[in-house]
Amino acid sequence: MNQRFFVFAAFLALSSSLHAQEPAKPRPQRPAKQSAPPLPAIGDEGGGAPECGLGKEFHAGRRSELAKLLKTGVVIVRGLPDTRDYVQFRQDKVFWYLTGIESPNATLVMDLDTHKEMLFLPKKREGNESWEGEKWDSEDEWIASLSGFTDIRGKDDLLGVLKTLMPEGRTVWISEEPFIGLSGCYDRAEGYDARISHDPLDGRASREDKLAENLKAKFKVEVKDMQHSLAELRRVKTPEEIVALERAGKIGAMAMVEAMRSSAPGRGEWELAAVMDFVHKREGAAGPGYDAIAGSGRNSCVMHYNTNRRRMQAGEVILIDYAPEFSHEVVDITRTWPVNGKFTERQAQIYDAVLAAQQAGIEAAKPGATMADVEAACGKSIKASGMESMRRHGACHWVGLEVHDVGNPALPLVPGCAFTIEPGLYDEASGIGVRIEDVVVITAEGCKVITAGVPRERAAIEALISDKGMLDDLPAKN
Repeated sequence: MNQRFFVFAAFLALSSSLHAQEPAKPRPQRPAKQSAPPLPAIGDEGGGAPECGLGKEFHAGRRSELAKLLKTGVVIVRGLPDTRDYVQFRQDKVFWYLTGIESPNATLVMDLDTHKEMLFLPKKREGNESWEGEKWDSEDEWIASLSGFTDIRGKDDLLGVLKTLMPEGRTVWISEEPFIGLSGCYDRAEGYDARISHDPLDGRASREDKLAENLKAKFKVEVKDMQHSLAELRRVKTPEEIVALERAGKIGAMAMVEAMRSSAPGRGEWELAAVMDFVHKREGAAGPGYDAIAGSGRNSCVMHYNTNRRRMQAGEVILIDYAPEFSHEVVDITRTWPVNGKFTERQAQIYDAVLAAQQAGIEAAKPGATMADVEAACGKSIKASGMESMRRHGACHWVGLEVHDVGNPALPLVPGCAFTIEPGLYDEASGIGVRIEDVVVITAEGCKVITAGVPRERAAIEALISDKGMLDDLPAKN
């Protein structure tokens, strides 16, 4: 993995080491809606005016910290080109992290030795903007004040500037992490790129590999991967990122609660996913952090099941793993509950074992501990339950710009680290898969569960399912 430190590899390594309608109850009061944090949000009063991510100070700070880690050379980060489909443009995560710019065909160049930063943007195309709205271009006077960049140039000048900046043999830093947009994740993208490069009828190099190849061929420079340094920056969240993560957590919890309320035998897995989609978008999320996993019955035992085409039946559980992205920050939430609103004895037995394991992990998550300590706490609890043979995966992975975010899992946890605690047990014989997943952020005292807005206790879940849901006022599907 090119010396990257990815926690998902540890997650998979642990997995491979393991053995292979009820009468209505009183309606609970809905929690009072909390006001949104002071962040840019979809549908704000700006009417779609350009924004600079989490603010120019945040992104300038990320560039400054990266420069301290790299020390010398030239940094080149290319934003994504425009889309090849009629869909909304989504920026590459690394480029956005360092600039806050959500517009195509941009490039960031940083000379670490002179502390010079340059932003390269396309020339203005009036016709294009009349069709698709405001784009960032090199003639826009508002860009400097909004973004903090003072040296803004046309993208056609890029090669000439690089030739001046990069004499033969100079060190050039790029990110070799595969580019990631909305709903993307390095572990999936990296495998995709590898399969294409090894396809005898395709063989294309990845965008990142091609950038390195061209820089070496055109400028005779030494190209290095700065992903290790970026991963360390991203591992510890700033206050701005934590606010965005908390907002994503609240939105995701609200959506999961509505899915519980809308559960009933005969309804489709896809209907609950659609309910959650609506709540995510209504509350200002950019979109899905990853595709919905909504598995009922035996589908609950399929880790990344996302077909979501089955109708739920009484006596089964439904496992939903789904959460949104807000301001490029992604959370990860899973809950499991009985379709008809009442846990059977076997379902309750498995559920309680998973819940106890998660609680043990939460109690172990504190400064100075490691992810391995949290994993061990979850594992010890599951072993004590006597159900270890039904365990298939590890319990933790980083979250942030990606749902399986980058970072070294061996380092001690410090305030600002954000990750999941998600033990699971899967009884294929009875078709009962149970996973409970929340995101925690390490604090000075321990950790904060930022997805706690959706209940975990069985009694509270059963009460929610008996409540009226969004789908109850719609005509039944045939």
